[in-house]
Amino acid sequence: MDVMIIATKACSHRKNMETELESLRITYRVYCVEDPVDLVEKFSIRHSPNLIVDDEVVVRKQPTEAELQMLDVNNSAIIHQHQPSVKHHLN
Repeated sequence: MDVMIIATKACSHRKNMETELESLRITYRVYCVEDPVDLVEKFSIRHSPNLIVDDEVVVRKQPTEAELQMLDVNNSAIIHQHQPSVKHHLN
């Protein structure tokens, strides 16, 4: 399972997300929207933080611990929940 966090450098929720993923023993990578990566455009990132699993955005906010626990590491899947669309742009 390929897990990425995409967030702003100043995102106050990114560190919490990292801590929760680590406590669940989920390996992840972190990318900052300020860095020159094409991921912001690829995943239509408009706010922070975002959790991408296997090339799909699964959370566009600070997830709860329960949402992170829904990651099924053994089956490389996630149970999707509807997320409201966000109309804000990153600053």
